Amino acid sequence: MTARSQNTTDPVRVAVIGAAGRMGRTVRDAVEAAADLELVGGFDLGDDLGDLAGTQVAVEFAVPDVSLDNVTHCVEQGVHAVVGTTGWNERKLAALRATLQEHPGVGVLIAPNFAIGAILMMQFAQQAARFYESVEIVELHHPGKVDAPSGTAARTADLVGAAREAAGLGPVPDATTHDPGGARGARQGGIPVHSVRLRGLVAHQEVLFGAEGELLTIRHDSLDRVSFMAGVLTGIRSVTAHPGLTVGLEHYLELERS
Repeated sequence: MTARSQNTTDPVRVAVIGAAGRMGRTVRDAVEAAADLELVGGFDLGDDLGDLAGTQVAVEFAVPDVSLDNVTHCVEQGVHAVVGTTGWNERKLAALRATLQEHPGVGVLIAPNFAIGAILMMQFAQQAARFYESVEIVELHHPGKVDAPSGTAARTADLVGAAREAAGLGPVPDATTHDPGGARGARQGGIPVHSVRLRGLVAHQEVLFGAEGELLTIRHDSLDRVSFMAGVLTGIRSVTAHPGLTVGLEHYLELERS
């Protein structure tokens, strides 16, 4: 099955999977407020997605354990998907790519973060990575977040680690030999990542770079979930023009050209 066609003058028909969650409710409000979009469905845990009620683009903010099944179902129905659920490892991405090969014309965007500032933070960190011997990432979120590190932190670490490797830099210097409690954080792409879960926070991250006599800190703060909506709406409006799998909203924003 291929993606359903659409008259460009008609609003894009959108469904939200994970509609009862904090992000899902915010996405529903944003879609309903957009003149070029139409909210046609909302699904949550335990609901039968069925044929997705004539949906053209599904926005998925669920939990990692069910996200692959949800997105696979969308693709099999010829429905494009914009995915904000984290926990997408290489195994899951490979499975999704295989499904997409059977449904040419369907597009899926998986975005670790939809805030424009967070995307710029990742891009800036990637550019800075080759200049600094030391780098660590601290991500801070509300205590209701179920995964650690965050998808944004993992993506940032992978980008920074790849940039360091391309520049010929060795491992991040660290003389620690005794850390039974894991105080030095997790390692993602060779980069130490520290996760904070604290009441009152929404989504925050800082990337710290260090060299002799110098410290560079790149930080982004989302103070309200509405900060993600500009990116979500961009994803909804763009995914139909990008068949196959895209990881990272920056590819829709053409930031890789800079």
